[in-house]
Amino acid sequence: MARLSFLLPLLGLLTVPAAAVLTISAALNVIEYVPLLTTSEDYYNSSAIFVNGGVAPLVRNSSIDLGANAETQALRNYANNTSLRIIWNIAEVPYRLVANRAAGISSLSDLKGKRVGTINGTSAGYFVEQLLKTVGLEYGDYQTIAGNICHEAPCGNKTFPDMLARGEVDAFGIWEPTLQLGIDALPTGQTVVFQDRKVYREIYNLHSTKEKLADKKKRKEIVVFLKNLIKAQSVFEEEPEKVYARVSAAVNVRVPLLEKVWRVHDWSGGIPEDLVDVLGEEEKYVARVDNRAASSREHVAKMVDGSVLVEALALLKKEERRGEGHGKERGRD
Repeated sequence: MARLSFLLPLLGLLTVPAAAVLTISAALNVIEYVPLLTTSEDYYNSSAIFVNGGVAPLVRNSSIDLGANAETQALRNYANNTSLRIIWNIAEVPYRLVANRAAGISSLSDLKGKRVGTINGTSAGYFVEQLLKTVGLEYGDYQTIAGNICHEAPCGNKTFPDMLARGEVDAFGIWEPTLQLGIDALPTGQTVVFQDRKVYREIYNLHSTKEKLADKKKRKEIVVFLKNLIKAQSVFEEEPEKVYARVSAAVNVRVPLLEKVWRVHDWSGGIPEDLVDVLGEEEKYVARVDNRAASSREHVAKMVDGSVLVEALALLKKEERRGEGHGKERGRD
């Protein structure tokens, strides 16, 4: 956890049982959310309630305490609800773009006039646009094609890997493991892969709201949960072989495929030092896609709240001094 030194729409009517410890909203089919699940399993007897969604349900439904999403969706929802707060980074994932050499592509500039699969308005859409800008290609110099993700081969009709194999797209950029399945869908030597962490990496964060954090009882529960998430996440970073099977079961991705994509996931946590800069720049894209005026860097900076992590780290140090081991707990600190 090296970076920790830096800090010295349909769920609106959801009714959550009162006995729940915490209710967490996330896309339940993505690899990045699984540390939240293992934290609930290992420290809370699986009592945390998970609902499918992300930050949108969090800001719309007061019964939800935490939400996980990439920074793109955080910006989209912060525009309409400035109570949203980023409190922790779960994963950083430098996205990749795979292209078919048979389509005459050997460099990024060869994508001019080509068909590029992605999901516009998402982190993947932003990634593709930013990556191609590095070689002077603007949106419109290539054709974007929509498609679907896939978690297991053989991928079905209109999924990006299948579209690449059939020649319906010349390249595509998306999150894992769909990207890796695209690489695997073409014969060895026929793919070319582009990746640049400096241009874009997904910053998949844990969020709460200003109101939840102002509630002393709820804040204490969130701080303790984050303390335990830090411990659970360290296993993802340092001993991934211990969690492959659990991640596989959670998101229906086979272990051999997980092992291929794990190397592009950074689970070291904390709050990235450049997060505010990233948010300020990406806000321009999200605002354009959503047809609204872009907010200033100073405005989006208010979404980041490092105070919860400071308290969680203090609890973690206290626990280490007491020599406490791994076990179930319900906010007893």
